[in-house]
Amino acid sequence: MKFTDGHWLMRDGVQASYATEIADTRVHDDRFTLYAPVRHILRRGDTLNGPLLTVECFSPAEGVIGVRATHHAGTVDRGPHFALRPGQEDSQDNTAAAGKVTRDGTLLELASGGLALRVDTAAPYRLEFTADGHTLTTVEARGTGYATTAPDGAHHSLAQLSLGVGELVYGLGERFTPFVRNGQRVDIWQADGGTASEQAYKNVPFHLTNRGYGVFVNHPGKVSYEVGSEAVGRVQFSVEDQTLEYYLIHGPSPKEILDRYTALTGRPPLPPAWSFGLWLSTSFTTSYDEETVRGFVRGMAERDIPLGVFHFDCFWMRAYQWCDFTWDPEVFPDPEGMLRRLKEDNTEQDLKICVWINPYIAQKSPLFDEAARLGHLLRRPDGSVWQWDLWQAGMGLVDFTSPEARAWYADKLRGLLGQGVDCFKTDFGERVPTDVVWHDGSDPERMHNYYTQLYNRTVFETLTEERGEGEAVLFARSATTGGQQYPVHWGGDCESTFGAMAESLRGGLSLGLSGFGFWSHDIGGFEGKPSPELFKRWVQFGLLSSHSRLHGSTSYRVPWAYDEEAVTVTREFTRLKHRLMPYLCRAARQAAEHGTPVMRAMLLEFPDDPACHTLDRQYMLGDDLLVAPVFTADGTVEYYVPDGEWTHLLSGERIPGPGWRREQYGFDSLPLLVRAGAVLPYGERDERADHDWAHGVTLRAYGLADGATVTTRVPRPGDTSRPEAGEGAAGHRRRDAVFRTSRQGRRIAVEAAGAPGPWRLLLVGMRAAVRDGADVTAQHTDEGTLLTAHPGTTELTALLVEGKGEGEGEGEG
Repeated sequence: MKFTDGHWLMRDGVQASYATEIADTRVHDDRFTLYAPVRHILRRGDTLNGPLLTVECFSPAEGVIGVRATHHAGTVDRGPHFALRPGQEDSQDNTAAAGKVTRDGTLLELASGGLALRVDTAAPYRLEFTADGHTLTTVEARGTGYATTAPDGAHHSLAQLSLGVGELVYGLGERFTPFVRNGQRVDIWQADGGTASEQAYKNVPFHLTNRGYGVFVNHPGKVSYEVGSEAVGRVQFSVEDQTLEYYLIHGPSPKEILDRYTALTGRPPLPPAWSFGLWLSTSFTTSYDEETVRGFVRGMAERDIPLGVFHFDCFWMRAYQWCDFTWDPEVFPDPEGMLRRLKEDNTEQDLKICVWINPYIAQKSPLFDEAARLGHLLRRPDGSVWQWDLWQAGMGLVDFTSPEARAWYADKLRGLLGQGVDCFKTDFGERVPTDVVWHDGSDPERMHNYYTQLYNRTVFETLTEERGEGEAVLFARSATTGGQQYPVHWGGDCESTFGAMAESLRGGLSLGLSGFGFWSHDIGGFEGKPSPELFKRWVQFGLLSSHSRLHGSTSYRVPWAYDEEAVTVTREFTRLKHRLMPYLCRAARQAAEHGTPVMRAMLLEFPDDPACHTLDRQYMLGDDLLVAPVFTADGTVEYYVPDGEWTHLLSGERIPGPGWRREQYGFDSLPLLVRAGAVLPYGERDERADHDWAHGVTLRAYGLADGATVTTRVPRPGDTSRPEAGEGAAGHRRRDAVFRTSRQGRRIAVEAAGAPGPWRLLLVGMRAAVRDGADVTAQHTDEGTLLTAHPGTTELTALLVEGKGEGEGEGEG
C-alpha cells in the first residue's frame, strides 16, 4: 500500500508517524527493546501528547534477528498465528534466546551467528543489519512507523528496508508477474486469479535478495508490499494492525537463507516415490465414465507409456453436490469395483488413484444439512450459515478451525480411502470471506490466507494416519507460509499457450524461492486445447519437473489426441524421468532436509554469477542438471550456460560456458545439460518411478577433475519416507547404497558399499581401461567407457587413456 505522494508529500487522507529517535532502552543479555517517539524530544513537555513506539529486537534462531514494532499493545489477539519452529504449534512466543547483546557506550549490538543488528541510541533512529563486516540493509527515516487512512481510520503498521545498488528481490509466493520483484506492488492475499494476473493462489510474506539475506513478515493476514515501487531504494511492507513483526534471515547464500527460513517455518516430508511418476487426469468438464477411464489407462499401456497415478476430476461426483464425497451412481455405479479393476489392469505399474475435492459443501449435497446442524460450516455474525452461489449453488465453507469439523471432514475422506483412493487433489481454498465468525474466534482478516493451511493439513494428516508415514501426498493449489509441509502443490489454471507455459515456470521458480520444495503444473495448459507443438514442448517441461500431471479443462490430455509424435515424446520423457529417479530422490531429500527446492532458479546454484540473477526461462533440476524448456513452435530456444564445461545429457555434446546460446531442437530433445564434475546416478529400469534404484544403477561421471571425490547415495526401496523418530537425516543414509568416485591423475576409482547387485560406471566422453579387478568389464560406447561391476564388487579402478583409441581393449575382462 502506498502512503506517500512522491518523495515530499503524503497521499490524501493519510497521516503517518515514524520512529525518530530513541528515548529509552531496556537491555537484556539476549535481546533489547527500544522506545522510539515519533518526534524529537527537546524538553520534558515533548514527552506529552505523542506516540511512543515499542521496538523489540530478539533472535529466535541462529542467523535470524526479529524486530517487533508496536504502537498500541492493548489490542485483542484473536489469531491465527504461523506455527514457527515446527513442533511448537500455534506458539506465540517467538523470542527464544539465540542472540547475544553487547553495549559500547551508546552503541547496542545484537549478534546471532554471523548476523548482527546495530543501533546508536544517541543518534537519529536507525537500524543497521550487518554480516561479516558488511552492511546487508538498513532501516532509515520512515523505516519504522504507522499510518492512518481516511475515511475508514484504518491503522497500518509499516517498515522499510533499504535496497543496495543492483540488489534484486525475489519470492513472495507463487507469482506469475516478472520474476524479479523490483518495481512491483504485491498484496499477500489469497485469490483464485489464474496464472495471468498479479493475483496468486500461494501467497507467502517472505522475500530474499541477491545480497545475502531474506525477510519474513510474521503476519498471516494481508501484507502489502511496495518493492522499490513507492520509495525506489526500499522494500516497504505494511499490515493493518497495531504491531508489525519481521525476521531478517542471513545466508549468505540463497540456499542458506532457505535453510534457515524453512527451519523456522517448516520443511516437507518426502513424497512417496510413486508420486514422481506420470499422473493422467480425466480433465475437468470432459465427459467420462468407467469405460472412458479404463480406455485411457489401457491406451497408455498399449503405447508403452508408464502411468503412475490416474486422477478423477470434479465430475466424479454429481453436479451441484460438490463436495458430497459420493461417486455419481449413474456414471460410476460400482466405484469400489471400478477402482479394483483399474488397479488389477495395471499391476505392473501399481497404479494409484487420486480424486478431486474442495473445502466447500453445496446446498444440494446431503451433507449440507448434516454439516450445518453439527455446526461445521462457517457462519455470519448473525449466526446464519455463510453461503453464496459462486462455484457451487448455495455452497457453505467447512470451518476447519473447529476440531469437530476437521474430524468430520477427515471421516469422509477415510471412506474414499477405504474404497481404494490413494491421494487427493485439494483444490480451492482461496475465496475465503471476511464478514464471518470462525468457530475458534479467529480474526477473519488473518484467517483469509491461513485457511488453506488448516485445509491442507487436515487432508495430509488423514492420509498419513491411513496410509502410513511417507505415503501421503496432495495435489494442492492454495498455500501460505508453512504450506510446504504438505506437498505437492501445482500452479493452477493456465492457458494453453507458450506464454502461459513460461508464466507457469516463473510461478514455480518464485514458489521455490519461497520455501516450497515440490511443484507441478498442468501439462498442456488448463484452458483451451494446446496445439501438438505446444503439447509436446510442455510434456518435456512437465516431465523434467518435480511432479508431472497431464490435465486440462474442456479437452483430454491423452497424448494420442495430438499426434503420434506426442505419444513418442510422452513415452520417452516419462521413461527418462524414471531413469533419473535416483538423482531426483537426492534433490527431494535436499528439500526435506534443507528447504532447497527440486526445481531451482539459476540464482540458487550460481549466486556469484550476475547473469543468473534474472533468469526465469531455465532452471536447475537438482544440483547438476540445467533445463531450458522450449517456448516456441519452431524449436528455437535461447538460454544461458554458466561457467565450466557442460555435457548435453541426451546427445553427449560438450558445451562450454559461460555464455548465451541460441539453438533449435526437434521434439525429441531440448537443452538438458549436466554440470562438469557431476556423477549422475541413472536407474537401470524405466517402467516405473518406484523401482529399486540401486540395483543395476549406472554412475554417469562427467568431467571429473583431478583430485576430486564425489559421494553418491542411492536410496533403497521403501526409504523415501522420513527417517524414524530420533534418527534424523542419518536414518536414511544408513540404508543407502553409497558410491565414492575419485580421480587422481589418470586413475579413476569407485568404492561401493551397500550395492544390492551389479552396478556400472560410465565415463562420459572418456576412454578408460580396467587395470585391476577381475569382477569388472569394460565396454567402449559412443557415450564413453562403460565399466560394469559384477554383484558383490566393492571396488573398481580404471585408467584414463589419452588419445582416441589408445589402449582399447587393454585389460578388458
